[in-house]
Amino acid sequence: MKKIIVYSEKLKQALKIVNKVAATNSTVLVTGESGTGKELIVREIHKRSHRSKGPFVPINCGAIPKELIESELFGHEKGAFTHAIRSRQGRFELANGGTIFLDEVGELDIYLQVKLLRVLQEKEFERVGGTKTIKVDVRIVAATNKDLEEEVKKGNFREDLYYRLNVVNIYIPPLRERKEDILPLADYFLKKYCKLNNREELTLSNEVKEILLNYNWPGNVRELENLMERFSILCENNKVTVEDVPLKLLENTQNTQESKALTCDNEFIFPTLSTLNKLNLTLKEFLEEIENRLILEALKKSGGVKNEAAKLLGLKRTTLIEKLKKKKLLV
Repeated sequence: MKKIIVYSEKLKQALKIVNKVAATNSTVLVTGESGTGKELIVREIHKRSHRSKGPFVPINCGAIPKELIESELFGHEKGAFTHAIRSRQGRFELANGGTIFLDEVGELDIYLQVKLLRVLQEKEFERVGGTKTIKVDVRIVAATNKDLEEEVKKGNFREDLYYRLNVVNIYIPPLRERKEDILPLADYFLKKYCKLNNREELTLSNEVKEILLNYNWPGNVRELENLMERFSILCENNKVTVEDVPLKLLENTQNTQESKALTCDNEFIFPTLSTLNKLNLTLKEFLEEIENRLILEALKKSGGVKNEAAKLLGLKRTTLIEKLKKKKLLV
């Protein structure tokens, strides 16, 4: 069972809603980018509900072929279609008395959206190829990384279904918006995979921690977890250093930091007061960011060798060490 690790205020606010809605039977729509941990939140809702002893049945609506999704959801009768050699229960029947989790609900075809709306309103449906009405007592929790309001405007999603699903909305912010969670999550995943891979626990160097904090995490928590698993397999020492970080991540981190510095045709443009206002930085913060970026770049190019990094920066080794200590970047 995965653990919810929360230090950021944004995620704490989301969990407050979980606490309030869990004890009810209300339909919940969990939104957010892929990899943010939406299923973990949905499982928490089920675990804290009065249905916790009942089944929790997840289904990824975007991962099942369109010609099979109706049968997966509602079941089918024998002979309903080719290869239907016996009757089969669908996920809604299997979830009776518990919770069904419709992941990527925005991928459902309009036809299936109509059937889903009926289940929400009447708590009943028919299997594919059947005529018998089946009643179910199921709580529906859905999730999507799509903007369903925009999908409604485009005609891709039924407006009535959207409002039936969106009784309570829980938004899970992307990892880049809750940086307080990055290092605790990294530590948790690193310990987890070191244990699974039967090796001694690894620690992250301060340079690597700085890189993790400055990376944009397009894959969110899932990407961070995969990176920690990679470290647990490939890192040859007991501490993860810059040399262990994938080049793609290093380059993206550098690009993210460089985007805050102003360049034009590879020529530096001296900042003005309006520049600081646009970047929402004070002079001290602006200079600090430039210095940090250059130090990290020098450490990267020198493979973490401080003497070589100091030469690249035109500093004495002792001066660089003092800066690293001050910035808490010293390994």
